[in-house]
Amino acid sequence: MSVTTGMLPYSTSQPQGFHSIRMRKPISYLHKYRTCLAPPPSRFRMTRCAAATTDVTDTRELKQGIAELYDQSSGLWEDIWGDHMHHGFYDPDEIVSGTDSDHRAAQIRMIQEALSFAGVSEDQGKRPKNAVDVGCGLGGSSRYIARKYGAKCIGITLSPIQAQRANALAVAEGLADKASFQVADALEQPFSDGQFDLVWSMESGEHMPDKRKFVGELARVAAPGATIVILTWCHRVLGPSEESLQPRELKHLKKICDAYYLPEWCSTAYYVNLLESLSLQDIKTADWSQYVAPFWPAVIRSALTWKGLSSLLRSGMKTIRGALVMPLMIEGYKKGLIKYAVITCRKPE
Repeated sequence: MSVTTGMLPYSTSQPQGFHSIRMRKPISYLHKYRTCLAPPPSRFRMTRCAAATTDVTDTRELKQGIAELYDQSSGLWEDIWGDHMHHGFYDPDEIVSGTDSDHRAAQIRMIQEALSFAGVSEDQGKRPKNAVDVGCGLGGSSRYIARKYGAKCIGITLSPIQAQRANALAVAEGLADKASFQVADALEQPFSDGQFDLVWSMESGEHMPDKRKFVGELARVAAPGATIVILTWCHRVLGPSEESLQPRELKHLKKICDAYYLPEWCSTAYYVNLLESLSLQDIKTADWSQYVAPFWPAVIRSALTWKGLSSLLRSGMKTIRGALVMPLMIEGYKKGLIKYAVITCRKPE
């Protein structure tokens, strides 16, 4: 395997930090996607926090906590920010006015940039026809993809309130025949093998207690030739001599984990290792941290308005606790501890 670093002219913005990973000829499929993978090298290992464990009881409590967090916070988010519950994509030298319209446009741009980065075709014969949105939030990505490509999209979330609201928005936008949403577990997706030609996960991987199983499920439901797109928070890649992050870094991430129900963090390199183990092709990654830098300061500014504060106080303690650690996200990005990763690949034909 050879790794090249440079710039990919896939769009007018041309984000830096692109890595194209040219794979060896894929091996035959002798494994099942549910098979446990061999442990990766130490510098690719995950950083556990918030008492991450594979215990069934703890996993059940984690899922319940995630569902309750988004049950409480989704209404507040939609009221202030709209139906896209994810980072926006900004130019590094952009002067952000702070208006809601600017940030919502940046969130739409994030979807556009990710689809372009992944090389999802707009040609009539090649565009996706069936897509799954894993960790769909309020369904903004699903409805965008359905409208852009005419694809049928299914979104899954742990939050019943999110699923209900996402379906209502699809009806309101005239997309009920194209976009539907349901409560389901990303680690046990209720879909058949090879069902989708576009598998989309926007900022849900960070909630997954078992990254191997998460990636395995994305690959399982992908059809031959399908594109897989993952956008997620990661920690920095460990150096060759490092066995783990520094204690101060672990402490920093644990505070975020406790507030956002994040069981463990990993690096982009760890994801690449998992994708390689499944013989997926055309693996590409990029660090978009500089393009999302204005996001969290903007969220904090909106929370400090009268509307934001009054809505936050009504939304419940889980949402309030999440708001209190937002400065740690800003600090993590500034120090290079937290990375915003885009990772794409293709399932072999």
